[in-house]
Amino acid sequence: MHFAVMAAEAIDWLAVRPTGTYLEATAGLGGHTGEIARRLTTGRVIANDRDAESLEMARRNTAAWADRICFHQGAFSQLAAALPACGAEQVNGLLADLGVSRYQLTEPDRGFSFMAEGPLDMRMDRSTGITAADLVNQYAEKAIADLIYQLGEERRARKIARAIVRARPIRSTLHLAGLVERAVPRTSHLHPATRTFMALRMFVNDEQGELDRLLEIGPELLASGGRMVVISFMSLEDRKVKQRFRGLAQEGRAAILTKHPLTPTEQETGLNPASRSAKLRALEMR
Repeated sequence: MHFAVMAAEAIDWLAVRPTGTYLEATAGLGGHTGEIARRLTTGRVIANDRDAESLEMARRNTAAWADRICFHQGAFSQLAAALPACGAEQVNGLLADLGVSRYQLTEPDRGFSFMAEGPLDMRMDRSTGITAADLVNQYAEKAIADLIYQLGEERRARKIARAIVRARPIRSTLHLAGLVERAVPRTSHLHPATRTFMALRMFVNDEQGELDRLLEIGPELLASGGRMVVISFMSLEDRKVKQRFRGLAQEGRAAILTKHPLTPTEQETGLNPASRSAKLRALEMR
């Protein structure tokens, strides 16, 4: 089952108006997009995602409101192109859920998961860029260790990188997961390969760079009084959002609406444990 994380809170803080124009920067499978669209009359929601396969599923999941939704494929760095493509100049609200979709994590063919056999791909947009296989089989040991340590916050990164280089060629997700587990045995409830897979995914998709671009471009797309709502799942991401929002407030360009980040209710985390680490921040442009 697909859950749109903190959907009620996100919609409340967006302050959706029936005639407004909204941008869902991470449409995923269409959960938040549908929640916005069903509240519109003459308004429009631009549903953007870099993953063409997710967008197609979002299109099917939101078919009941098709006349209110314009779909656009692109990374955060291409968001400015989404507005004119959908006949808009500015938007009244922008929502970005930075979590990886359950579809991507559970579809073996995408290569995100260490729980099933699949190709080491991990690209959110499979039409461009390097794959995780390119990374683990071609990059220098130090480069691999650095990115696993910095992006995955994995303190055993050097040992893992050494094991990867010695085992080349790495053939699949389970091959990689197995060698990581042998190199660094389990010390907690987390699978030993969890942080390594996360780091590789973040690097392959330039997730931190794209987040920087979202935080730079996003406020410029908002009309006066428009709101930006970001749901993050990692401390590194939340810190970037917090700093950018604070900077805009100090410049007098925006007002921070959430003094402290909002977190999911106990009821939501009970239904969807993956939402447990979510943090929501919102601001309003002046």
